[in-house]
Amino acid sequence: MRGEELVGFLHADVSGLLRGRSVPDSELEERIGAGVGWVPADQALTPFGPIAEPNPWGSTGDLRLLPDRDSEVRVDLWEDASPLHFFLCDATNTDGSPWDACPRTLLKHALSWLEEETGLRLISSFEQEFVLEGPAFEPGPGFSFEAQRLVEPFAPLVFAALRQAGLAPETFLPEYGSGQYEIPCSPAPGLFAADRAAAMREVVREVARTLGYRASFTPMVAPGGVGSGVHIHMSLVDPEGRPAFYDPDRPGQMSLLAARFAAGILEHLPALCAFTAPSVVSYLRLGPHHWSAGFGTMSEREREATIRIPPLVELSGGDPARQFNLEFRAADATACPHLALAVLVLAGVRGIREELPEPPLMEGDLSELDDEERRRLGVKTLPASLEEALRALEADEVVRSWVPDDLLECHIGVKRTEISLLQGLSLEEACERYLRVY
Repeated sequence: MRGEELVGFLHADVSGLLRGRSVPDSELEERIGAGVGWVPADQALTPFGPIAEPNPWGSTGDLRLLPDRDSEVRVDLWEDASPLHFFLCDATNTDGSPWDACPRTLLKHALSWLEEETGLRLISSFEQEFVLEGPAFEPGPGFSFEAQRLVEPFAPLVFAALRQAGLAPETFLPEYGSGQYEIPCSPAPGLFAADRAAAMREVVREVARTLGYRASFTPMVAPGGVGSGVHIHMSLVDPEGRPAFYDPDRPGQMSLLAARFAAGILEHLPALCAFTAPSVVSYLRLGPHHWSAGFGTMSEREREATIRIPPLVELSGGDPARQFNLEFRAADATACPHLALAVLVLAGVRGIREELPEPPLMEGDLSELDDEERRRLGVKTLPASLEEALRALEADEVVRSWVPDDLLECHIGVKRTEISLLQGLSLEEACERYLRVY
């Protein structure tokens, strides 16, 4: 028996998790205009359960979760399980006005500011890696077709589910790590891209559950292992949809506008990491020779640059201008996709607005250079820990000015509480905690 269909009204919080409540599908139309009740302090929930103390709200206040009709996800593939049905919501005040601690609202603000300052719109996509676990699961070799077939029918079912949800999956890739896979979704306008990233995680987890697996988007399954990241692709287009990042006559085929957008991100990178790589174990995968992001640099095709210029494919008449994008690699799925994308956009807009010097395209293994040579080349190092990233955020007045006070205080409080909840645990135990949550 499947029972009565329920529809989730869900909110992406600072922990990168979707939380909310559900209503009967039969009452959806009467509920959708007023949303459902929510509590401000729910934003301060850590991934491990306890609410961060102190937080800006304590036990006071009330909110509404107002669903965005365009964010609806419904997947109905199973006879013995109810449909997976939910909307992503803005957290608002009870009169419907914006609540300034809502990450989705901050992303809307960032995209509006981008358009006001430049007349351009963001196109983005998220590549997300995850691992599958199961009682009798024997993963195949990395990147092998065998690794895909060993989890049959996971790949065709997850593709069907993502398509039914309107999330536009592109490819299914068995990854390098044991039991690791990747599914990129097609590019979309900025808000929808972040919504897709959040929804995709829930759909993948649901398909895995129905097949007896558990899917986890944790950044690190075990110390010294292969990490799972989120690669955020970004480009800008004008009101007619014409690409603004491509210039075949410049270094890297990158327009001056794109270079300045990248410069803004690299200028504030240590502080941005507090939002894009916001877990204790995030920093086990960042650094040289981890195939993630080794230094705060930009390169062509180099997979250890923080900002990578992916290759352009001109086969079958492909348009290089429409393919050209910047790939940000210092991110993972412990980040709220809306919050991560918002701060990247805000940093990029600052780079354009202030006409920051364009960063050089770096080549070679920068870990072989000494500190003095890296300083001479303007190479920034990434934070070595979450605490170091939080200190960088607290020291960066510009980045702090972009984030409403309550949201900033909440984010820092949640992350510091998260650190404290892991004190005394080994790295192996910390990885296990994140594995079970994400």
